Amino acid sequence: MKKPTSIAPRKAPMALTEALVARTLRAVEDAGPVPGMIPMTDADYARVRDEILASVPAGPLKLFAYGSLLWKPAGEVRGGERAVARGWHRSFCFTVQRFRGTLDQPGLMMALDRGGQCQGMVFEIAEPVDENLEALLRREMTILPAVNVPRWLRVTTSSGPCRALGFVVDPANPRYAGKLDKSVVAATLASAVGHWGSGAQYLFETIRHLDARGIRDRNLWQLQELVAREIGNLHAGV
Repeated sequence: MKKPTSIAPRKAPMALTEALVARTLRAVEDAGPVPGMIPMTDADYARVRDEILASVPAGPLKLFAYGSLLWKPAGEVRGGERAVARGWHRSFCFTVQRFRGTLDQPGLMMALDRGGQCQGMVFEIAEPVDENLEALLRREMTILPAVNVPRWLRVTTSSGPCRALGFVVDPANPRYAGKLDKSVVAATLASAVGHWGSGAQYLFETIRHLDARGIRDRNLWQLQELVAREIGNLHAGV
């Protein structure tokens, strides 16, 4: 007798939808640098850029992307290969009072924090490397001391191990929030918004672009369910 054809289970859709994300968005004017913070200068960016270029391993300068660099890279990149960085994981672990938050309602942003492992993508920074690298630094680092710092990571791809530049959190920075309960993170992402958009929007886009590359982060998937619920509660009856 012919065996019945097995049907692969469908993946459940995200609870956090574009419609829910739209509820978190509003026009926010950029208030400029946060009072008391020291903006990075052209000289600071040139110094960090040159330090990185002086330590590049043989071959192209590779970038490990795990968040917004997947869909909105600063400067030009090329290629793209799945990769795993062991010893690091995605975490909404530092506070922002600008970009996706305000002084009155700070947000949370994602960085690589110690422990676990992180699946992402490795890209090559295109020529001219110095210009594209500096564009990347200007996107990822804005004030001193920087909370999101560049570091050479040991990552593994289908082609083998390599070193790639990634951005990791500095746990000594005053803006480092540490390991927060998911409910706290969800409440913040559901409500905080800045001139770049909301935390919920950032989470939604990260998951969507990871999913398009066949990557599912279990913690982010759980988080999006909580954020969807928070948004629903905040806008109940609206």
